Parts: sequence; C-alpha cells; structure tokens
Amino acid sequence: MSGADGFDRRTILGGLAAATFLRPAVALADMPMNVWAEAPAGRYASVSPQEFGAIRYGLKPRRFEAPVAAPDESEIYQTGRLIPSCPQTGDRYPFQDEDCLFLNVFTPGLTPLAKQKMPVMVYFHGGAYSSGSVADPLNHGMFLASKGVVVVTVNHRLNALGYLYLPDRFPDSGNAGQLDLILALQWVQRNIAAFGGNPANVTVFGQSGGGAKIATLMAMPEAAGLFHKAITMSGQQVTASGPLNARKRAATFLDKLGPGVDPATAPVERLIAALSATDPILGGGLYMGPVLDMKHLARHPFWPDPAPQSLTMPMMLGNTVMETRAFYAADGKQLAGLTYDNLAARIGPEMRVDIDPLWVVAQFRTRYPGAQPLELFHRIVTAARSWRGQVEEAEARARAGSPAYVYQLDYMDAKHADDIALVFGTGADQSTCKHQVSAAMMTAFTRFAKTGNPGWAAYDLKKRRTMIFDAYTRVEDNPRAWERELFARVPYIQPGS
Repeated sequence: MSGADGFDRRTILGGLAAATFLRPAVALADMPMNVWAEAPAGRYASVSPQEFGAIRYGLKPRRFEAPVAAPDESEIYQTGRLIPSCPQTGDRYPFQDEDCLFLNVFTPGLTPLAKQKMPVMVYFHGGAYSSGSVADPLNHGMFLASKGVVVVTVNHRLNALGYLYLPDRFPDSGNAGQLDLILALQWVQRNIAAFGGNPANVTVFGQSGGGAKIATLMAMPEAAGLFHKAITMSGQQVTASGPLNARKRAATFLDKLGPGVDPATAPVERLIAALSATDPILGGGLYMGPVLDMKHLARHPFWPDPAPQSLTMPMMLGNTVMETRAFYAADGKQLAGLTYDNLAARIGPEMRVDIDPLWVVAQFRTRYPGAQPLELFHRIVTAARSWRGQVEEAEARARAGSPAYVYQLDYMDAKHADDIALVFGTGADQSTCKHQVSAAMMTAFTRFAKTGNPGWAAYDLKKRRTMIFDAYTRVEDNPRAWERELFARVPYIQPGS
C-alpha cells in the first residue's frame, strides 16, 4: 500500500519506527513542525499529521503514589521526542526514567484532524507488570492507524514502581501502575478529538501483561466509562494478587533492598536490582501485579464472575497456539536433554495447576502418538498454563450472557507475542503469507474497534466458535476441545494471585 507521498509504508515502516523511537531528543528546533493539534491540554506540534510522539499525560510521579495529571501546555509542545520507558531490568530500552508518563498518538494523516471522528485504539504493552515499553518499534502505530483509526500507545510505571504493595505508608502503591493507565485514558477522553478521534468510541487493546492490565481495568470503578471495547491478546487476569501475598512479596523485596534502605528515596537502580529476589509464593522472579486492595480494586476481574461494570462492553480475546515456545530456551533446564522419560518431571512445575504430570503425559502421548517430547512439552504447558486463563474468561462471559469474540493464532505454530507484529503491521518478515495473516488480523481488530464485531460469531458454551488466524483463516467450533476438557478437571489458579 502506498501513501500519498508515493512510498510503500510497509517497506519503510521499520526505518520510521527506528527514527521515531531510537533517535536522540536533539535538533528538534531544526525540524519543520508544520502540523498542529489544538487540544484542551495544549497545542501539539509535529512534523507529520500521522504521528505525535511522547506527549506527557502525567507529571513525574512521586514514588508509590497516585499519578497527577500534567498541566495544560501554555506553549506549543513539540512532539516526536524519544518516549521514556519505566526503569526495568535489562537494557532493551536504553532510555529509562521514572518520569515515564507519556503516550504517542498515530493518525491516518487526514487533515484537518479535528474534524474527523474516527474510532480510537489505545494500546498497553506487555512484559507482565515488570517490563516492556511502547518504545519498541513493533508497537509503532502508523500502519494500523492507516486502516481508519487513531492509535494511542501508552507507557506507565512497572514492577516495584507501579505495583509494590506498601499500604500502611502509601495507600495507592499496589495499583499505582493501573492508576497511570486510568490517567492516560482520562487524557484520551479529554483530548483525542483534536487528533481526529472519537472519545465516545475507545477500544483498549494489549498483549500479554497489557491484556491482563485491561482485564483488571474492567473491574476498577475509576476506569468505568473511559473505554467502550476491550481486546486482550494472550493476556488474562482472572484473579488479582491477594493483599496478604502482596505483603509477603513486599517484605521479600524490602529484605533484598537491604536493612534501613527507604524504597521511597533509594536510587532507582537499587529498586530494580531488588527485583531479583525469589518470589515467596511462586519461586522464580519476584511477581508484581495489581492488588485486591479494596480501595481501587475491590473484586477480582473474572472471579467468581466477570465484573458487572463491564458486562455490556464488547470484548475480544485470543491466544497463540504454542504460547510457551517463547518462554523456554533450548539450552535451559526445562528443555535441555528433554526425553519422554523426563517429560513429566519437566512439565510438573510449569503447568501451574495441581495435576499428576505422569497421567497428563500418558494422555497426551495417546492423543498425539507421533509427537516428539518438545512438541508435547509445549502443547501441555500452553494448554495448562497460558491458554487456560483465556478459556476461563471466555466461558465466564458466556455464562453471564455477555459473550466475547475469541481468536487463536496458529500461523507458523505461533508463540507468545507473535501477534504483536501481525496486528500492528510491523516486523522484518513481510512474506506474502505473513502479509495476508497480518491483513486479516488488522481487519478484524479495526472492524471490532469500529463496530464492536470483528466479523465472526461470539463464543458460547455450545459451539465455542473461534477464529483461527493462519495461512488459511477460518472459523472453527471448539478447537483443541480435548486439551481444554482435560485441564478443566482441576481448578484454575491465576499465577501471582
């Protein structure tokens, strides 16, 4: 597809993403800021009507406290700066700062922007609740916006900065990251019309942790009315962290931080280093996530039923067919030397449900007699751990009489996060087949944002209709029924709760 300038967007998108998110915040004064959006919060200048980058929606947050909205801009705000990412482990996003309450806006480039009333799609990134950023070029929203929507991508506080539960001293601490997202949605409601968006038609969508954040927002009264449709991509939150477990995690974190060290004033590097503490509930890395604090979150998102405040909201949710292919290294302890003989021992701690792994392996080997140990590992752990939450949410909505639309990404035995590039139209591989799958997913997502229906029947407990995105895209009834039924024998426990 060619833009008005004659260039093929798909071939230049990677370069545009890198130019937007990786360039230093210098020489802006030398760039021709010839496009403006006149919003209530300020006048935003851009070099292009398609992109307004790094718009501040909140002041630099005070640690563990609720965010404060940014004041209205009295002067022209030059967009396009590098968007800061919340401090986190690793160096994937080199520009990290606690002052990270920023968002990006992408439009189809129609002018004048303010006269349009396009659907709005607000994206929350993955990385559980501890890492990630919309500074990732895969999240660049220009091509998705070209389908006739306004796309907003949001950064917010993560890990201990967003979810460490210290209620005796900081009453908002356990859900500060969620409050950031609510503040961003309030900014959208107030200002998005200036960019051509319709504040009465806002769809939130997010992958992995982003989807879990959305499921949680669907149960937070402060988020009511700020969005009208929801899409979760491999991200579920059936139950939130209980306050007692959250306190245990906070105590473990503070022990790792060191005696006498005040988390409110310690260098941020020390806080990030303390995340290496072993989780006292799950083992492994320290889990951070929303807390059932009875102040901002007074019930679990999807237990014992879906939050009533969001039952009238259209919802779409999906997973990839082999989620766990993204989680385990070939030379890691789970997969190195994997055989039929040790398969049960390897899957036992990974399934996250209490079921006899020897029995599970026997059932799967009978069902899939030609499958090798590696395939069985991923089939079993995906069905038990990663897919199960989506099934719980879809069935809860169906029982409540407000069914959701369900999809499954099968293309190339898709793993966790493979849907991001397909939905945004980004990524290096632009083969014909991948382009077709991407086009189908973008059509479904934008149609849902525009109408509340992605183009297939909603999920019910009789047919369980599911859209399968693959080289041959089709609707199937009750896919992977046998795997779903096997794990339905045992209760589901949300990791982290």
